[in-house]
Amino acid sequence: MNSTRITSPLLRPHGSPARWRTIELLTAAIIGVVFGVAYWGYSSTYTALPGLKALTGPFVGLVNGPWLIAGVISGLVIRRVGAAFFAEVLAAVVSTQLGTEWGWTTVISGVVQGAGAELAFAIFLFRRFTWPVAALSGALAAVGGFCYEWFTWLPGFDLEYKLGYLGAFVISGALVAGIGGWVLTAALARTGAIDALPAGQEAARHNAV
Repeated sequence: MNSTRITSPLLRPHGSPARWRTIELLTAAIIGVVFGVAYWGYSSTYTALPGLKALTGPFVGLVNGPWLIAGVISGLVIRRVGAAFFAEVLAAVVSTQLGTEWGWTTVISGVVQGAGAELAFAIFLFRRFTWPVAALSGALAAVGGFCYEWFTWLPGFDLEYKLGYLGAFVISGALVAGIGGWVLTAALARTGAIDALPAGQEAARHNAV
């Protein structure tokens, strides 16, 4: 039976996960730029709803997941050390250059969120790329973002609000960026668009069985 999966615990056909190929670097850059534009567009929509935070309270964290997806997808597709971090930071830089309400601080958010996304893959030594790992990547990216916002946006709120916001942020990160990123990666693999990359090669191998 043919099926497309990206759940194999190990696929490193080109040596150490620390060794990047040119096509992988280019792909990570493309992911960062594409999602940077998407982040900018999403930010424009977000800031157009000034009453959102007041209406939803700490549950506003539920809308944060889309800003974390570049790192998750890059980590799943490329499977190299630094892939998730690089794409998330680049996406933040691109969206900053296009113009966001938060200016250069968006890059700081990208750094801490990218570090969180990267950590999930590092925990498993860049050997596992299952949907739970993707969900963990999105969740840890959210934790990274929360840690930064603790000192910037959240100081004026009480602990109950902060914990509620953290929970909402993590849920959104795990589901939207994590599971959503895993589904998008699987869809890309089915099209053959990433056959030259580890995730695409794994899908092709399973299809051949």
